[in-house]
Amino acid sequence: MEKKGVIILGSSRSNGNTAKVSEYIAAKTRYDILDLTEYQIGPYHYENIHQHDDFLPLMRRIAETYDTIIFATPVYWYSMSGTMKIFFDRITDCLKIEKETGRKLRGKTMAMLSCGSDSELKPGFEMPFRESANYLGMKYAGEVHTWIENNEIPLEVEQQLEDFLENITSTTFAVDPVSVK
Repeated sequence: MEKKGVIILGSSRSNGNTAKVSEYIAAKTRYDILDLTEYQIGPYHYENIHQHDDFLPLMRRIAETYDTIIFATPVYWYSMSGTMKIFFDRITDCLKIEKETGRKLRGKTMAMLSCGSDSELKPGFEMPFRESANYLGMKYAGEVHTWIENNEIPLEVEQQLEDFLENITSTTFAVDPVSVK
């Protein structure tokens, strides 16, 4: 049985550089892309005032459909995008008000793709992804940092993406795999 994967695109530009890299991965893997700009997702609130927005139906779909989740975010001010941060904060809903959906994330594979204007990523960028996977009982398959040059994916980045995808699709990756840089 083929494992299904999804790329959750957390950019404020649906056709930006992060989308370009996400489309490259989708073409190689046949993973779906879910663009968070297409959903109305309010920020986390302790009184759950946004529980009727698009987040919970989207999370149910992700939890029930996909085995592998790649979070794709641009680097904004040395961190994940605000769009991605809101999504991550709302995962709390799956621990508080819809626990069954949260439980369905256990055992799934998570990875992180970042795209920035520089070829280097500051240390620690991946920590929220890695630690969230750990907290949720997910397998963390690593991360890759990418960039675009002259509106194209450079050959160096393509090779890093190939290594990243090999790690994700491998059935025997280490519990704490080495980052692809």
